[in-house]
Amino acid sequence: MRVIQFREALREAMNEEMRRDKDIFLMGEEVAEYNGAYKVSQGMLEEFGEKRIIDTPIAELGFAGIAVGAAMNGLRPIVEFMTFNFSLVAIDQVINSAAKMYQMSGGQFNMPMVFRGPTASAGQLGAQHSQAFENWYANCPGLKVVVPSNPYDAKGLLKTAIRDNDPVIFMESEQMYGDKGEVPEEEYLIPIGKAVTKREGTDVTIVSFGKIIKLAYVAAEELAKDGISVEIIDLRTVRPIDYEAIVESVKKTNRLIILEEAWPLANISTEITYMVQKRAFDYLDAPIRRINTADAPLGYAPTFVEAFLPSVKQIIDTVKEVLYR
Repeated sequence: MRVIQFREALREAMNEEMRRDKDIFLMGEEVAEYNGAYKVSQGMLEEFGEKRIIDTPIAELGFAGIAVGAAMNGLRPIVEFMTFNFSLVAIDQVINSAAKMYQMSGGQFNMPMVFRGPTASAGQLGAQHSQAFENWYANCPGLKVVVPSNPYDAKGLLKTAIRDNDPVIFMESEQMYGDKGEVPEEEYLIPIGKAVTKREGTDVTIVSFGKIIKLAYVAAEELAKDGISVEIIDLRTVRPIDYEAIVESVKKTNRLIILEEAWPLANISTEITYMVQKRAFDYLDAPIRRINTADAPLGYAPTFVEAFLPSVKQIIDTVKEVLYR
């Protein structure tokens, strides 16, 4: 199977869907003439023209509102935020218009639109450009929230998101755009709300999503050298969450760790902890543990970045703690 980059997988998904449906268009800062801030939309202006690949001013609230109006009138916009940190400027349109329009209109208006772009940390970018917003948007009814971790999932999930009649928050990472992975040339779709077991194991379950899950793979390999078998579940979607996949894994391993790049309070890890204790408490042989970022804004210095983010060592130590203590 061919190997392509994460950014190429996203581009292919948009290209294929735009060729299939003339009502789909892409808008955002630098998506056209500059080929995208991260070159995700490279070549799309040449193929689809300026009416479907639209450069916007630095005005997220404005172009998010335009996209909401377009979706209400039967078009299917893809809105690219250069980073989801900038989506805070547009959050009124996302939360109070896109997410609520179907319900408030009594079902008269579907909202077939995708808001996509990078989330969370990406190195030394400072506190205002290093925040994870997955749990923020997942908290809002009316939105679906997708966070792929590899090129294969990125393409299949984005195609599904574009075809969905509800607004989808599609969250990526600047540090993943160059990641490579196997992606088939033939068309495929991945359902929203379906997790996948990326590694089978018997001793402990690690649940994660997005780029931070890569640390779990490294830790699992190291732990295997000590005879510890780790099962890894990639959520892929954090609204809806595939609770069944998590519960079934816990019934097998009897231990659960959630790895998430987010501040500790009121995050996806907290929600999963509650639901597993509610539905599978009797199967747990140890307290559920979660591994999050430090409860502070992320500083610029590389030492701050290292101290802020979860580490492979932290994962290994936590696994051994739930196994042996």
